[in-house]
Amino acid sequence: MELLARLGAIEDRFEQLAAQMGDPAIASDPDTYRQIAKNYSDLDRIVQKYREFRRLEEHIGESQALLEDPEMKGMAREELQALEPRRAAMLLDLRAMLLPKDPNDEKNVILEIRAGTGGEEASLFASELFRMYSRYAERRGWQVEILTMSATGLGGLKEVIALITGKQVYSRLKHESGVHRVQRVPETEAAGRIHTSTATVAVLPEADDVQIDINEKDLRIDTFCATGPGGQGVNTTYSAIRITHLPTNTVVQCQDERSQHKNKARALKVLRSRLYEAELQKQNDAIAKERKGQVGTGDRSEKIRTYNFPQSRVTDHRINFTTHQLQSVLDGNLDELISALTTFYTAEKLREATQSPA
Repeated sequence: MELLARLGAIEDRFEQLAAQMGDPAIASDPDTYRQIAKNYSDLDRIVQKYREFRRLEEHIGESQALLEDPEMKGMAREELQALEPRRAAMLLDLRAMLLPKDPNDEKNVILEIRAGTGGEEASLFASELFRMYSRYAERRGWQVEILTMSATGLGGLKEVIALITGKQVYSRLKHESGVHRVQRVPETEAAGRIHTSTATVAVLPEADDVQIDINEKDLRIDTFCATGPGGQGVNTTYSAIRITHLPTNTVVQCQDERSQHKNKARALKVLRSRLYEAELQKQNDAIAKERKGQVGTGDRSEKIRTYNFPQSRVTDHRINFTTHQLQSVLDGNLDELISALTTFYTAEKLREATQSPA
């Protein structure tokens, strides 16, 4: 069985790493030891699950042997009826663990939220979404740094771009990209009619300098006076930066810092992540064309989720997930929803990878 052969090879590698960690020569080299320890830690969970599976296999083998004993046959059959489903479930778990990891899962993210259709109500909704993700980041111990923000006079947001740093940020937020829709009665609606507004969310993996090579000749950099709150210094100095990547016509603007240098650095960080995400999308589109019956492309034109205030309901349309804890979700309690999405997309990958039985 190919699966078990791969697991056996992984266990052998795991034991080799354990031996290397005990080598005094390696222990005296902090960088080498740290890398070996990380590799060891990455394999630990799957090796422990594989060893548990082997113990289960031994138990099944013993029960099968007892089928030959007339006095033990009944008990052995009952044990096998309980053990076989556990074996099948454990094989699925092991297959899922062997799925290729998304190389971006450990990355920080650039979060972009923009008001969509719905005027001021859409801007207010964009502000609530940003608060939701900020609260979720706080719960997970992540850091949120606002790179640029454009507010409205009534407390809404036309646009906000933020850097979120921490452990496995992209892994948890990568399925949040798309059109988010809100249904509620605005405070300004005298007739009490429910309005529908939207905001777009983009989650971009932060690109390393070595991943996206930006040629300075491909950039047009404009400086201008910043607008909005910030005092006289912000509004009268040419500190704001607009960078246009000419080959792709991608435009990034930052003005929140008084320093032109800092605004340029922030704008380049956002530009790099957008170009990186565009390259990833090209690859995903190429793969999607070859897949039949694909569920959920992640296209941002899709309305992925609805926040319905009259029913206190949040529905993710990709996985038919519904909760009536709307306020809790908006307060940043997103783990149940995000875990459901992760489980769904893992199952989709597993289904594609397991066309033939183990």
